[in-house]
Amino acid sequence: MSKKTIAQVAPATFKGKRTLVRVDFNVLQHEDLSIADDSRIRAALPTIELLRGAGARVILVSHLGRPKGGPSDKLSLRPVSTRLSQLLATEVTQLGDCVGNAVGSFVSEMKDGEVCLLENVRFHAEEEKNDPEFARQLAANADIYVNDAFGTAHRAHASTAGVTKYLQPALAGLLMDKELKALSGVLDNPARPFATVIGGAKVSTKIGVLENLICLADVLVIGGAMAFSFLKAQGKQTGKSLVEDDRLDLCKGLLAKAAEKGVRIILPQDVVCAPEMRSGLPTSCVSVDAIPEHEMGLDLGPKTVEEIKQALSSCRTILWNGPLGAFETKGFETATYALVDLLVSLSAAGVKTVVGGGDSVAAIEARNISPEKFTHVSTGGGASLEFLEGLELPGVACLEPAESVGSAV
Repeated sequence: MSKKTIAQVAPATFKGKRTLVRVDFNVLQHEDLSIADDSRIRAALPTIELLRGAGARVILVSHLGRPKGGPSDKLSLRPVSTRLSQLLATEVTQLGDCVGNAVGSFVSEMKDGEVCLLENVRFHAEEEKNDPEFARQLAANADIYVNDAFGTAHRAHASTAGVTKYLQPALAGLLMDKELKALSGVLDNPARPFATVIGGAKVSTKIGVLENLICLADVLVIGGAMAFSFLKAQGKQTGKSLVEDDRLDLCKGLLAKAAEKGVRIILPQDVVCAPEMRSGLPTSCVSVDAIPEHEMGLDLGPKTVEEIKQALSSCRTILWNGPLGAFETKGFETATYALVDLLVSLSAAGVKTVVGGGDSVAAIEARNISPEKFTHVSTGGGASLEFLEGLELPGVACLEPAESVGSAV
């Protein structure tokens, strides 16, 4: 997964060159369409600034949301270009499309160091189909390709993979490089003891991650609703808790595999229950051997949280993916927030803490904690999951390998 980056080639490479940069500006917006969270925009700034400083003519391409069959004012990238202009303290021109003669005409007149943002690439259905002709049209207006969108690297789309068949060199941006190094470091050579904390709703979405990490970790904490499938696989009664009955044999197999490899598995000892996932209802904290028949487990109890704290406090590397409870509903956030606070304190003490995107990032934001308090917080949910499974990411595989550093570009 080691790829040649924009920092590994001579700056003169970019001088006067039209450089197509795939970024991930799929941001949260307020009802008035203003930017609610600009963290993904900020994450791309180092790459954009390096290219501008080298004299590149920077052409940014991104998606936003899930357009249905064509352009949509609500999913236009105009608000993004406005915010990016503020952050860069220079005008970022918003174009009306991502391909076509108008785009070509504008790009041909760009000056060194200027930046433009193409319109939402998913306004064209051909993007997600990785249509070769559409990829060729995207590539036609550029000389160099840079992928800095780790969050979409698990998709073989026209702007993430297809363009590289028509546009070389194809390089990794600084954010892409940062993501690959952080996640690779955890999987390839973690400082030990190495603990992984896996949560979320369903075992089925984390099968590959669990199978891969059981072969690598010293400690594996399983939380969130998915823990109830493991508890039921052990023969426990789980009440109305979310359980995937068709995954119970898989859970038994994973537990057996962990035991065989000497991995310490931490499952809930006690849980916080309620009749349904709704704030304001009466709750009870019970042993996992006494979950009421008509209630569901929605958070981990204090005994389990304490066991997790003790286990993680002696670890040197910790990977976290997925909340420990239904943190988004008031009353069931305690365990997840306790984990966030613990990881912050361990990070400050020199422990390597890597957060694998998605709902884990949402929990950090809800706790009002800066991502800088951790060693690394991934910008990619689905991409980080597939990477942790050990899968090849199409948007990474198509980039030039680092071994070719020093060769002509």
